[in-house]
Amino acid sequence: MTKNNYIMENPPAVNYPSFADEVKAQNEYADFGSRIVAYLIDGLLISFIFGFILIALIFVGAVSTTSLFSNDLEDNPVAIFAILGAVFTFISLALVGTWLYNAILNSSEKQGTLGKQAMNIKVTDLQGNKISFSRATGRYFSTLITGMIPFFIGYLLALFTDKKQTLHDMIASTIVLKK
Repeated sequence: MTKNNYIMENPPAVNYPSFADEVKAQNEYADFGSRIVAYLIDGLLISFIFGFILIALIFVGAVSTTSLFSNDLEDNPVAIFAILGAVFTFISLALVGTWLYNAILNSSEKQGTLGKQAMNIKVTDLQGNKISFSRATGRYFSTLITGMIPFFIGYLLALFTDKKQTLHDMIASTIVLKK
């Protein structure tokens, strides 16, 4: 066997970097503390906005149903339906509003909500690219699943994974990077 045949039959092993290695070399994953602060900023902002909406709904409901409450609630099913309608409207607005806030901003050129922008972090796909609106939507609804797991385990996964991913990041195939 000649030397050339040996090389052809048994080529040397080459370690090619993976996409994750390239992303990590070019960017740094966002730390757990930055993500929590961003989440708190977003939570305060959303609570403030929907607090005003709730106050407006209560005010409009009180003004428009004043005559409905002249009798006892037990004897007035219209008043009960008015209250239930206001509660349903508020919950629907809150769900749709927070979904659009997260999905639109995470898929925008800024690649993050106002909280993430304030903390200089961004949401990307596993290759470090901007995510689509549909992926951002999936990521948002995955946070609802993550939030149902006791003891914040779905969020705490970011402390133990190489890419500092939470459960909703894993489900949506996203990562959060420092800008």
